[in-house]
Amino acid sequence: MKIKLIVFVLVILVSCSKDKGIRIGIQPFGNFDSKIIDTISTTIQRKYGFKTSILPTAPLPQEAFTNIKSPRYRADVLIKYLKENKADTLDYIIGLTDQDISVTKKDVFGNVKAPKEKYGDWGIFGLGYCPGSSSIISSFRLRNKYKKLFVERIKKVSIHELGHNLGLNHCENTLCVMQDAVESIRTTDKAKMDLCSNCKRKLNSSLYQLYSIVGRF
Repeated sequence: MKIKLIVFVLVILVSCSKDKGIRIGIQPFGNFDSKIIDTISTTIQRKYGFKTSILPTAPLPQEAFTNIKSPRYRADVLIKYLKENKADTLDYIIGLTDQDISVTKKDVFGNVKAPKEKYGDWGIFGLGYCPGSSSIISSFRLRNKYKKLFVERIKKVSIHELGHNLGLNHCENTLCVMQDAVESIRTTDKAKMDLCSNCKRKLNSSLYQLYSIVGRF
């Protein structure tokens, strides 16, 4: 009876999030493939049940550009830019770029991870505030000669980064889409395109608390 009650409550919470219309804006930068944009939009709607809107294409902000090891855009600058320029009508915003993006990787003490020449400007797949209202995904390091694999990768990274925005940390379940890529695209390839049951439970709890506060439930 207890198990049935828990499942029933989770179903209600997910339904509420759909009914209340959580709004996701998708911001393409540069010449991002329009078909891939549509695919990401559809994936978010199916996996999270949120409403999505595709925003007009915009140029990448020049303040994010760096050329320490190669021409890249700083992911931390991009998510800050997206957050500051997000319309009030949107709850979350996801940026999409085909350019390489990077961060400075740090250890548990807040120092640049060694060796500094490697991790001072570290190329990544995506980055999102956890929790927060913005994330950025790059297709640059997800490319593959097999288009199906490439599309699966970018869909997984999109689900993953939005999960961070919603308050989900990295998951220890190696099949969960929220697992840490641990510096390898192979990790992403092995993961399923879905949240594990534990992450789904955490998500529903997080959404309930958040939208009870702002009066959407």
